Amino acid sequence: MKINSLYLKNFRNYLEETVEFNGGINILTGANAQGKTNIAEAVFFLCTGYSPRANKDKLLIRNGEERAEIKGNATSIYGDVSVKIGFNTKDKKTVYINGVQTLKIGELLGNIHSVFFNPGELKLVQESPEDRRRFLNVSLSQMSKSYFYALARYNKILAQRNNLLKDPEKYIIRETLPIWDRQLTTEAGKIIKARNDFLEKIAPIAETEHALLSGGKESLTMKTESGYYGTEEEIAFALYEDLKVALEKDMRLGFTTIGPHRDDIKFLLNGLDAKVYGSQGQQRTIALSLKIAETETFKERFGEYPILILDDVLSELDKKRQKKLINRVSNMQTIFTTTNIDRTVFKGVDYTKITVENGRIKR
Repeated sequence: MKINSLYLKNFRNYLEETVEFNGGINILTGANAQGKTNIAEAVFFLCTGYSPRANKDKLLIRNGEERAEIKGNATSIYGDVSVKIGFNTKDKKTVYINGVQTLKIGELLGNIHSVFFNPGELKLVQESPEDRRRFLNVSLSQMSKSYFYALARYNKILAQRNNLLKDPEKYIIRETLPIWDRQLTTEAGKIIKARNDFLEKIAPIAETEHALLSGGKESLTMKTESGYYGTEEEIAFALYEDLKVALEKDMRLGFTTIGPHRDDIKFLLNGLDAKVYGSQGQQRTIALSLKIAETETFKERFGEYPILILDDVLSELDKKRQKKLINRVSNMQTIFTTTNIDRTVFKGVDYTKITVENGRIKR
């Protein structure tokens, strides 16, 4: 899959601009704070309706404006697709796919696939389980609308269950909770099964990619900490039984203490917990390996690579790892952002240079 063009209006520091990409390596270059990362962010937003850098759409709108628009045209083995997303300061979003408006944001997913990496992705290793669950959810939602909708239903039921647990009338909780728990565990079974399958596929690939980037000096192992395995029905049944055991604790705390909203992934480097014992450089290589492995799972699922977006990743790697990375991703459309192109690193590689200056593309 490749994105051919991107149109921005009132997005971040862009008044109105169009960017043309080629099907291989594209390098967005320019000084700091000119808008390179904003383009990378816009491509990912076009694919997912989600910004990896802002928790509200209105934060993406150019200062002084009320509305922003992103539009892109892409090509895949299944044909051409155009996507347009408009949003305003009230966080109201409109989505058009091939000129037809869709009322469900879930319908945006799966039209243009992308994988995004920037230095902030170190959170995958360094920070809380929530960051690792977000990685799973964003990737799996792009691959499967049914996963996205199961997750949405689960979160809605979970919120209702948590509200019920706070009810001072304990008899109401005991009488009503089994109804919610049946619905909750049905959706949880779908989510956990999909995550288990995904991690089973991506873990060995990430381990291989990490060995490549580290020159075989480090060994990566990934472990899921969900604790539930089997079919969707078996997972749902086991979780339902565990919820009954945890009832007193949940009522005392006022929230649900077990379920896919508590899942985590552990990264072991040479057998040791990378979060605790890994250096920042090692943690960065783990996160990058995971993202490259993610592109392989997309290829297995859809028959082609997604768009790979690597924001300011080269400055975080030594030259040896830079060269290995560039050679590794040369077979897919990749968008790099960098302040400076080191020609010795890109020697022998075809690429398109796109210069960004103060929210404008210099042609």
